[in-house]
Amino acid sequence: MRHHPFPEDLVTAQRSWAAVYAELARPGTARTTVLRRQLLRLSAAVYFHPYWARPRTAAGRADLASLVHDERDHAGSPS
Repeated sequence: MRHHPFPEDLVTAQRSWAAVYAELARPGTARTTVLRRQLLRLSAAVYFHPYWARPRTAAGRADLASLVHDERDHAGSPS
């Protein structure tokens, strides 16, 4: 696992957000109301996380999303 400046609970929330978003985006997905509520809850958890209380660069949120996206891309590839 590579080092990153984000607290693990923030990364976990972003990972969960990405998983719920992907499930909601799949055609024919059932339980869309439940998934949308989860997405809203996770969005708030990521957006209002105490990590963002201190001044951060504008690219910080994009870096977090990119970190999780890269992890998902490399999860299925052999090392």
